[in-house]
Amino acid sequence: QVQVVESGGGLVQPGGSLRLSCAVSGTAFSFYAMGWYRQAPGKQRELVASVGSGGRTNYADSVKGRFTISRDNAKNTVTLQMNSLKPDDTAVYYCNPFPPFGAWGQGTQVTVSS
Repeated sequence: QVQVVESGGGLVQPGGSLRLSCAVSGTAFSFYAMGWYRQAPGKQRELVASVGSGGRTNYADSVKGRFTISRDNAKNTVTLQMNSLKPDDTAVYYCNPFPPFGAWGQGTQVTVSS
């Protein structure tokens, strides 16, 4: 059973940066690919970025070159560095294994607005 706790969201102006963190427990973390997902109001949840057990990363086209996902297997954490934020990045951000399984956390709200 996977348990995740996301943090680091907030209100930021367009062009700003945020760093999201996810603490993972209840599973053999280092063996799983992990992902950051987001859900904007009225839209389906989507995958933003993933990082494999060996560190290989993939990104949605909408965030390539702006977001960076990383993991620390010693600390069971996954981080999403978000730069050059746009209003379209406004959403609740979640982390979960990739593909996702288990319960979703509460997520962390990211609002990009002037």
